[in-house]
Amino acid sequence: MSQPAQAAMRIHVDPTNPGQFFACCGLLEVADRLGDGAYGWFEGDCFLIATAGRAVSLRDLLTAVRAIQLLEDGLDSSQGEEEDEDLEAEAKPLAITLPFRLQLDWWKDKSLKTWAGSMNARQIFVAMCNAIDPNHPDPLNQGQVVFDPQDSGPESTNQKKQLKKPKKREPFYLDARRGASAKSIDVGFAPDALKGLTTTAYPVVEALCLIGLQRCRPIPTGTPRVFDYCTWSIPLEACVIPAAVSGLLTPTETRWFRFANAFRTDQRKHKAFTPATPIARS
Repeated sequence: MSQPAQAAMRIHVDPTNPGQFFACCGLLEVADRLGDGAYGWFEGDCFLIATAGRAVSLRDLLTAVRAIQLLEDGLDSSQGEEEDEDLEAEAKPLAITLPFRLQLDWWKDKSLKTWAGSMNARQIFVAMCNAIDPNHPDPLNQGQVVFDPQDSGPESTNQKKQLKKPKKREPFYLDARRGASAKSIDVGFAPDALKGLTTTAYPVVEALCLIGLQRCRPIPTGTPRVFDYCTWSIPLEACVIPAAVSGLLTPTETRWFRFANAFRTDQRKHKAFTPATPIARS
C-alpha cells in the first residue's frame, strides 16, 4: 500500500455522534474524488485526511460540497413539499453531477432512512450544502438555522419586491445532537408541526453524512434499527473504508460504537440517529 503524498488535514470529530462519524467518511469520499486518491484515519478526537495525488485543503473540500449540483429530476421543486408519500416511498436517488459524479441512493435501506412523507430529500440536501461555511474553524460543529438558497439570477426591482422570505429547512436528523431530543415527549410538542419554529441544524454533518453513507454503512445488530460501527487508527484508502467501518481490517486499533435510528414521531415514520454508546465487541 502506497503512502499519502500530501500532509494530512485534520478535523475535530465526536465519534459517539454517528452523523459526525459518517460525515468524516463523506469528507474522505470527496477528498478521494478531488485529490486523485485519499487516505483517512482517526487519531484521538480528530479525523485526518491526506490526498495521494493533487493537493487539496479542507477549505477546498468544503467549498466543493457547498457548490454541489444535482441532476434535474424533471419534478417541479415548488411542489416538493406536497409530494405523495407513495412517490417518496420509492426512495428516488440523487445524482451529483458537479464538482464530481456520484449517485446517492443508500436510503433504499429503509432501516437507515430517517425521513418520510413531506420531507423532500433533494431540497434538504441542497439547503444543507448551500449553508456550509468553508472557512469555519470547526466544520462539524457549525450550527445554524438553515434556509433554502435564494435564486441569485438577474431580476427586476418589482420581482425582487415579490421575493418571498427564504424557507427554513429542517435537516435529515442524521446529526445525533438533533436525535438526542427529537421526540415530542422530550420537548413537549412536535417540532415538525410548527413551521415558524427556528431550530439549529448542523449543515456540514447533514450533507457529508448523506454522502458518506453511500459507501460506508453501519453493521446491523440483532435489534431492529440498531447499528454498530468502529473507528480505525492507520491511514486507509477510501476504497477499503467500508471494511474498516465494519471492523474487518486487522491489525489496527479500533473503537466500537452502537446507535439507534429511532422513531421520533408518534406516526412512526420519521426517525433520527441517536448518540452512540461505546461498546466492547470482539
